[in-house]
Amino acid sequence: MSQSDNNKQRFCELLRATGRENIEYVIEDLETYGFFEAPASVRNHLNTPGGLVEHSLNVYDAAVMLREGIIKRRPDMEKALPMDALTLASLLHDVCKANIYRLVTRKRKNEIGMWEEVQEYEVNYSQLPIGHGEKSVVMLLRMGLDLEDDEICAIRWHMGPWAVDTSSIEQDKSYRQSIANSPLLPLIHTADTIASQIFERNSL
Repeated sequence: MSQSDNNKQRFCELLRATGRENIEYVIEDLETYGFFEAPASVRNHLNTPGGLVEHSLNVYDAAVMLREGIIKRRPDMEKALPMDALTLASLLHDVCKANIYRLVTRKRKNEIGMWEEVQEYEVNYSQLPIGHGEKSVVMLLRMGLDLEDDEICAIRWHMGPWAVDTSSIEQDKSYRQSIANSPLLPLIHTADTIASQIFERNSL
């Protein structure tokens, strides 16, 4: 079994372990959207086929690590960070990326100045262009997944302050209130940063 197949199997097993209603429909829709073949980015972290599911698992692993450390320090946080919520938010935070990338062939000069054909990804935001975290939430709700409020907010704001339009007082207040309501949001944001900037870093 290839690493991509292993990642897909582990991803699906973790989702099923949450016991959430309609999770099989979610997995079927992710398959249809091309989630398991998609890259995590165009030119940055894990920009290869299967990169998106690998990144999602990295975020899950980072989130579990963080949760364990937090509970050791603050045992009262265990109930505020249930494993099913952590699993759903970490694995599904980037489902919006499932249908935005496509491989194209372009000509570029190589290191000796010769033109050659290279394959790379380009992004198409034409399908449901409502924003990053927002799109993930809407897609999941359309798939039939009944998300709790803290899960919705963790997915919506998983990019942290980078997702906040600082010119919008309403957005700023909504983001701050979401953090105040549940520690799941900062946990997922931090796990996403650890995954993309540390686990998936090519070199120092």
